[in-house]
Amino acid sequence: MAKRPSTLEGMGVMTEFWRGKSVFVTGHTGFKGGWLVLWLTHLGAKVHGYALEPSTSPSFFRVAKIEQYLQSHVIGDVRDAAKLQRAMQEAEPEVVFHLAAQPLVRVSYQQPVDTYSTNVMGTVYLLEAVRSCQSVRSVVNVTTDKCYDNKEWDWGYRETDHLGGFDPYSSSKGCAEIVTAAYRASYLAQAGVAVATARAGNVFGGGDWSADRLIPDFFRANDSGQSLAVRFPHAIRPWQHVLEPVSAYMLLAEQLHLQGQKMAQAWNFGPNEADAITVGNLLDSIARLMPGTAWHTQGEQNPHEAKFLKLDSSKSRNQLNWRTRWNLNEALGHAVNWHRAWRAGEDMTHFSLQQVRIFEDICEK
Repeated sequence: MAKRPSTLEGMGVMTEFWRGKSVFVTGHTGFKGGWLVLWLTHLGAKVHGYALEPSTSPSFFRVAKIEQYLQSHVIGDVRDAAKLQRAMQEAEPEVVFHLAAQPLVRVSYQQPVDTYSTNVMGTVYLLEAVRSCQSVRSVVNVTTDKCYDNKEWDWGYRETDHLGGFDPYSSSKGCAEIVTAAYRASYLAQAGVAVATARAGNVFGGGDWSADRLIPDFFRANDSGQSLAVRFPHAIRPWQHVLEPVSAYMLLAEQLHLQGQKMAQAWNFGPNEADAITVGNLLDSIARLMPGTAWHTQGEQNPHEAKFLKLDSSKSRNQLNWRTRWNLNEALGHAVNWHRAWRAGEDMTHFSLQQVRIFEDICEK
């Protein structure tokens, strides 16, 4: 009798599934992409990356030395269709994770054409590359919770709710969802490729130095001894540690591989309802962990952003057996510990892997 693959039981991820598996990740030099590569290679996957150079300095990719884990590391734009297709064909992956994107709302107001071309046409070129690569069996396209037509209501959005978006970033991700569904129905399902989209909440954790993100902005203010200017302190968001959605992406990819078109859908991966709190409350919580940082409401006029946003992840809980493992205070604690370790000059490859193992231990219970 064949040995049953070992699992991170509570999460459902099969540790043996990834051993030796060829995986292609776009956006691997980014924050979430770097953590995904680290965890996949920790499980034994052979990961190939395609992305632009890291957009920040420092970056998780450089600080955690992610390049050392890659089978191939291609610097390229997802809008370069020929280069992307060539890189994928050379990698011969079975699993593809698409994370490359222009991910910031405020930047999308300043650079709408770049945002749409990257997030919409980049998705088209990624799926075209998949069509040309015979080895691919499953694709996870990472979009966002902001892809919904936000009505500012006080309950979570479900996968069947309308897509939309007030700002260029949000609407570009709604478009990416529609593009993915069209490619799945028109080409990929009949080719035996299972394609799903993943919509996570506001993600934070160690190694994120992006501009205009709340937790990185808090750390910068703390490091410099300045008061943090906050645009919308009363806005409610679904907050979660980066390892929560990364675990979801891996679990979803496995189930696409094992169950095929049955799982080729859109999926929400948000935190528990209690962890969808206001920006101000979040800042007060992290300030208790890192005393000495004040914050104030920014007085200047700012572009529109949604004031209220929650995800309903009951479908993922019921059908994928996925749920968040760290509550908000635990997640903030791990983010703070990572930042302090980095400031202290610790080996951040080792420290990051240690946090992955801590998370795995929680999942096994």
